[in-house]
Amino acid sequence: MKFGRFRHKTGEMRTYYGTLSTDAGNTFINILEEGFDFTNFNYTGRQYELSELEFLPPSIPTKIVAVGLNYKDHAQEMQKKLPEEPLLFIKPSSSIIAHLETILRPAASQRVDYESELAIVIGKMAKNVKKSDAEDYIFGYTCLNDVTARDLQIKDIQYTRAKGFDTFAPIGPFVETEIENPAGLQIKGYLNGELKQSSNTSNLIFNPYELVEFISGIMTLFPGDIISTGTPSGVGSLNRGDIFEIEIENIGKLKNFVE
Repeated sequence: MKFGRFRHKTGEMRTYYGTLSTDAGNTFINILEEGFDFTNFNYTGRQYELSELEFLPPSIPTKIVAVGLNYKDHAQEMQKKLPEEPLLFIKPSSSIIAHLETILRPAASQRVDYESELAIVIGKMAKNVKKSDAEDYIFGYTCLNDVTARDLQIKDIQYTRAKGFDTFAPIGPFVETEIENPAGLQIKGYLNGELKQSSNTSNLIFNPYELVEFISGIMTLFPGDIISTGTPSGVGSLNRGDIFEIEIENIGKLKNFVE
């Protein structure tokens, strides 16, 4: 099931949660009843064509917990040792934008990079979850671009400023709820149509279930919270006028513009 969050293009401010379906070559969003809580929802019976709607971020998290150096190939690219435990940092919820929205390069940075990532969306409150039980706490998976002001990351050492600017967490377009093996997905990143990142989540150092166990042992995860699992090798810079797309097998393609 592909799940998303939308607003009608007529300009009304009401938001809708819904799931994707196709019929006779047309693509529709089936609207869910209000009060959606990731574990129990019903359909209203209303349906919109996808072309009538604009995408919103599919989740409204209390926090984005991101993982650094979690691909073997990216650690080699950055000339760093493989971590013994997940390296965590937080991106603020204010950094989130949706599919087809625009990443804004801040004046404070001269080098803004893309990072294609698989993101976990938490489905129910998680605290001290065991790896063997982690799947029960995951609602689904989506694409996330962990946009980074690389020069500020190097300057500051810690990551808050470099990772936390508004628009630095594009996410979506949909959350896929039926992924059998999240540690076996092709992940690709395209800059202006040119393939720049190509890997597989089998190259993750810590897989999604291990991350849920580790992170929930530190902080409580709430429904809608996001864990961004790290980027493979091939990171590079974003410049004005660029288009960056992240494609993850069985999940979809996230597209954003740069200004």
